[in-house]
Amino acid sequence: MNIIKKILGLVWMFLAPAIIWFLASQAIHKIAVATSLTRANVTLQWVIILTIFTPICIGFFIFGYYAFKGEYDQLSVSSKDVE
Repeated sequence: MNIIKKILGLVWMFLAPAIIWFLASQAIHKIAVATSLTRANVTLQWVIILTIFTPICIGFFIFGYYAFKGEYDQLSVSSKDVE
């Protein structure tokens, strides 16, 4: 199970920047294709989307990093295990 956690940690670490890159490339494409009347609205929409999803992807990367390092190998079952 720990090997699966490490592999999935790598998946998260590679997936997070890929999601940001994909969203940014879609934003550039959609803004470039928008007409002059709708360009301001499309730009605002994509700024909001990127502002929301960038911290989420950073969290995915951090989660994957800790999973890859093995921080989740020994999970506690009860509060007595934490002490």
